Amino acid sequence: QVQLVESGGGLVQAGGSLRLSCAASGRTFSSYAVGWFRQAPGKEREFLGAISWRGESTYYIDSVKGRFTISRDNAENTVSLQMNSLKPDDTAVYYCAASQGWPYEAAAYYDYWGQGTQVTVSS
Repeated sequence: QVQLVESGGGLVQAGGSLRLSCAASGRTFSSYAVGWFRQAPGKEREFLGAISWRGESTYYIDSVKGRFTISRDNAENTVSLQMNSLKPDDTAVYYCAASQGWPYEAAAYYDYWGQGTQVTVSS
């Protein structure tokens, strides 16, 4: 079992940055790849990127590549999502999720999810 809790969301102006954290509990956290997703009102949940079990590999969708960076610290059981050059279109609830496979974009392959954290980017 892995429990995930996101934090770090908030209100930021366009062009600004935010760093989201995903804190995990459970001794097997390092056995899971972690993905980040977001869901805007009226839209489907969107995969953003993922990081492998030991953090040696990352994978991003094109729309966030170069702006978003995922990192992890297995000693601290945390995964971070650094978001730069934010745009109003980045406004959404952001989720982290854990998967035993890599790299999966489909939400169905993720076994554990956090509750989400709201990110709002003002223009």
